[in-house]
Order: sequence, then structure tokens, then C-alpha cells
Amino acid sequence: MRVLNGRAADRWRVLPRRLASAGLGARLLAALVVVLAVVGVTAWLVAGVVGPYMFHKHLVGDGQRSAAEQAAHAEIAFRSASGVALSVALAAAIITALVVSIAIARRIGSSLSSLSAASRRVADGEVGTRVPSPRMGREFDDLVESFNLMASKLDASEGLRKRLLSDVAHELRTPVATIHASLEALEDGVADLDAETVAMLRAQSARLTRLAEDLAAVTRAESGEMNLSIQPCDPTQLLRAAHDAAREAAAERKVTLTLEADSTLPQVAADSDRMAQVLGNLVDNALRHTQAGGEISLKAGAARGMVELSVSDNGEGIAPEHLPHVFERFYRADTARDRAHGGSGIGLAITKALVEAHGGALRAESAGVGRGARFVVAIPVRGTRGGA
Repeated sequence: MRVLNGRAADRWRVLPRRLASAGLGARLLAALVVVLAVVGVTAWLVAGVVGPYMFHKHLVGDGQRSAAEQAAHAEIAFRSASGVALSVALAAAIITALVVSIAIARRIGSSLSSLSAASRRVADGEVGTRVPSPRMGREFDDLVESFNLMASKLDASEGLRKRLLSDVAHELRTPVATIHASLEALEDGVADLDAETVAMLRAQSARLTRLAEDLAAVTRAESGEMNLSIQPCDPTQLLRAAHDAAREAAAERKVTLTLEADSTLPQVAADSDRMAQVLGNLVDNALRHTQAGGEISLKAGAARGMVELSVSDNGEGIAPEHLPHVFERFYRADTARDRAHGGSGIGLAITKALVEAHGGALRAESAGVGRGARFVVAIPVRGTRGGA
């Protein structure tokens, strides 16, 4: 008996938590059950208290009534008791229903008003607005969670937009100023249009062109507008092609370039041209940050239904505080992505967007400054979810 009582007590303690996590439909059903319970309890109480009293009142007489008269009195007593019980029960039900309905309506109205006001603030540019959980059921909680997630993404996008505009302005300032100063010097006769000046002007215009092309490429990749020709590809051949394409540049920089791949790896679903761009960007990035005498290693292996293609170097490395940001547009760190290395600042952003367009993932690893870096491209195996 004690065990049963203990289980019943546990169920009653768990009930509020279950109700809190229940949906709006379950809460409305619970309110209806409360109303019906009030009706039943009220009718039972009225019938138990008023019924006997009215029966007694109608049946007590002077003892001279006939059997027919007593039966008529009994019927009157029954009808009166039933009418009173039903009337009181109905009144209690109406009052309870009104109270419960008003409470629920106020809670729902308050929650919707809060969400509506927050939506207007976000529309007015206050992307830092958040809505607290109304605790009105799973549906409302999911709606508020989705709204807050949307607001967080808008907030992050707004920060990225501001930083992007600032970085683009900074990137444009140097070549534009250089070209403007050179043209003024030519107009004033201070400088001559010799081969050196022409080469400098071409280099600065090429830098502007490269920046514009990179911005367009990363925008198309991140928006999903880039068309991919997904075909079964041999990951070893992809890595070998990247190795062969970078071999001459590595020799010029006196950097050792090695290749290690398992020939039995399964095929991947990829666009071979875009994957050549991905691996080429990673190898170029490694070459920019590896000194003469260093080593860059290209490897391929299988892991958890994916094929991983990695580009590792023993160069400058990346500080821990900069590691989470290396794939952001124009993000630079003195020890990892300095402007002196000549990159546009969005090569890794393009690379990440291309990999994710394949249904894969790109991650960066580094033990710290001066200890090299490793970039790993994970591509779905052909025939798996996300693969061809």
C-alpha cells in the first residue's frame, strides 16, 4: 500500500512538469477537463446537500396524505432537487469556463503581443531584440525559439555586413589611392609613364579585379546560386591534381610538397573543377604561410562515412583565439593572415562556402603560433546522404 501511495505521489509531482512541457492543445484539453470536473463535483455536492433537504421538505406532511399524493410530492421533490442541482452546476460551469477562458486568452494575447512588438522592433532595425519564453506550451516555445534564432542570425549578419563594408573600403583604399597618386604624378610631370609605372598600375588594377571576383564568388557560393556538376570522383586523383598544380610554385619557394593517399578510398560526390579550386586555395594558403625549407603535406583518408582531404604545413600556425575566425571574410591576424602575404582576405571564405555547397565540411586545426596548421575537407562518399 505504501508503495502504491509513493508511486501515486510521484505521478502527482511529475504532472506539473509534464503539463509545462505539453502543447497548447493539451493545455486547452486540460482546461476543458477542469470545467467538466467542476460541473460534476458541483452537481454531486448540490445533489448530496440540497436533494435530501428538499425531499424531506416535500415529503413531511400531516400524515393524512394518500399514497397518490405522497407519490406526487416525491415527484415534485425529485424535479425540484434535480432542477436546483443542474442550475447550480451550470452556473458554476459557466463561471469556471469564463475564468479559465479569460486566463488563457490573456496569456495567449500577452504572448502574441510581446512577439508582435518584438517583430516590429526587429523590423525597425533593433536586431538585438529577444523574446522570453511565454511558457504557454510547446508550440509557443518553438515559435519564440525560432524568432530568437532568427533575430540572432540577423544580428550576426548585421555585424558581418558592417565589418564587410569596413573591410572592403579598407581593401579598396590602398589600390585606388595608389592609382590616383600615380595619375596625378603623370599629369604634373613628376613621373614618367615608364615600364615600372605601367607594371605598378597593372598590379593595382589586377588587385581590384581579383577583389571584385572573389567577392562575387563567395556571394554566389554562400547564397547557393553556384551551379555544381556533381559527379563520382576519385579523391586520390583530386588530391594528386592539386599536388601537381602546386609543385612548381612550391619548388620556387623551396618548400617540400608531399602526397599521401590510400588508393582504395571510395569515390566521392563532387564537382571536380570546384574541388580543384578548394584544394588549390588551401595549398596556396599553406604556401603563403610556410617559410623556405618548410613542408606541406597532402593526405586523403576515410572517416565516418566521409572522405577527408587534408592540407598540412609546418609554417606560422594560428593562435587559438584566431582559429574560430579564419573562415570569416577579411578576417586577418598578425600571425596567421597578414596582408603582407598578398591574399584578398576571402580565399578561405570562398573555400568553406564551396565545400558546404557539396554537403561537406571544412575545419582548421593548429597547435599554436609557429607550429603549423592543418585544413581538413570532409566530402560525402558517393551514395551516402548528401552524396550523389
